[in-house]
Amino acid sequence: MKVISLLDGRSSGRVALDRAGIAIEKYVAFEIDKNAIAISKKNYPDIVHCGDVTTADFTTFYGFDLLIGGSPCQSLSITQSKTRQNLDGKSKLFFEFVRALEEVKPKYFLFENVASMKDECKQVISECLGCEPVFIDSADFSAQSRPRYYWTNIPVDLLYGKSDKVLRDIMQEDVSEKYFYSFQLVDVDMTKQVCAMLDTGFKYEMTRRVLNPDFKCHTLTCVTGGGHQKKVMDNNRARKITPLEYERLQTLPDNYTAGVSDTARYTACGNGWTVDVIAHILKGLKEK
Repeated sequence: MKVISLLDGRSSGRVALDRAGIAIEKYVAFEIDKNAIAISKKNYPDIVHCGDVTTADFTTFYGFDLLIGGSPCQSLSITQSKTRQNLDGKSKLFFEFVRALEEVKPKYFLFENVASMKDECKQVISECLGCEPVFIDSADFSAQSRPRYYWTNIPVDLLYGKSDKVLRDIMQEDVSEKYFYSFQLVDVDMTKQVCAMLDTGFKYEMTRRVLNPDFKCHTLTCVTGGGHQKKVMDNNRARKITPLEYERLQTLPDNYTAGVSDTARYTACGNGWTVDVIAHILKGLKEK
């Protein structure tokens, strides 16, 4: 199968294709983040990297079998509800996917984005792609809640067993002290998903939350410092969820993102797909 991946990130689409048992003849990736590219090249040196989607001539890939991608969700997500620019912001890169779809004319396509977008944005995307999205929460396949829409012409089986994994199931033992916080904990209640708050100066309330290991993790996001890493209670102490645990929450192989800084690993995980969800969708290709 010949595949073209837009906004490829850490090439989680390639991991999912492998996991779905689909043989790859050629995989072409468009990505500009240097750390994401480094992670991709480490794991898949055969991937052909082509740079920026906005300057691409997609006609050179006419007749490829599969087009995949997901544009940035920041300007669509409810987490940016006060400032989100919808399809006029970063998420306007969706229209590069539409252009690729028109120029490549693949047999199959898969596009993903956040489920908390406004209905009018959902409608625009659906009209452009000619189909309604499938809703899947990554919690069905992992220890992370990550509600997403998937637009595709691949048949998707929605009668699947759901994972009961929680944070505790993917947590490391003997975690380095550098990941633990010394801040005082307040509002401790181990019956809740957010079981405590850090008494610290982190700017945003969500960056002070400490998660209960017996619940699912909240959606992983891009990490740019300032305490943006998700936190978990570990033996009555709060700590950052580690990069390896981020990988497990996204159902990546252990140490898949190793080789770049911790911040780059967190960002690569937060910006990409939950592999097992994509693998489940792509298994529909084997039926075809």
